[in-house]
Amino acid sequence: MGLLDSVVEQRIAQAIADGVFDHLPGAGKPLDLEDDRMVPEELRVAYRILKNAGFIPPEVEQRREVADLAVLLRHATDADDRRRAAAKLALLSAKLEVAGRALPRAGHYHDRIVDKVGR
Repeated sequence: MGLLDSVVEQRIAQAIADGVFDHLPGAGKPLDLEDDRMVPEELRVAYRILKNAGFIPPEVEQRREVADLAVLLRHATDADDRRRAAAKLALLSAKLEVAGRALPRAGHYHDRIVDKVGR
C-alpha cells in the first residue's frame, strides 16, 4: 500500500470513529440500483431493454471472470490449477488493459472490489 493510500485509510478510519458518516442521508438503506439519472435520456429505454433481456457487456463478463479466477488462485491447492488460472488471469487482464478497461491496481481497494464482484 502506498503512502497516499495509507493516509487515506487512516483518515477514513478516523472519520468513522468520530461518527462523521453516521447520519448521512440514506444511511442503513440499500442502494437504488435502478437509478438511471446519470444515463442520457435518449439511451435510457435502450439500456433498460438490454438489461431486462439479460444482456451483459463483454467487459463486465470479463471482469467477473477475472474476479472468479482471482478467488480460484487464492484457494487452489493444485499447482497445475494455479498455473492455468494465473495464465488465464494474466491474459484477461491484458485484454482489459489493451481495451482501456482495466481495473486499477490500488491494493486493498482493488482486492475488495474483486471480492465483491466475485460473489
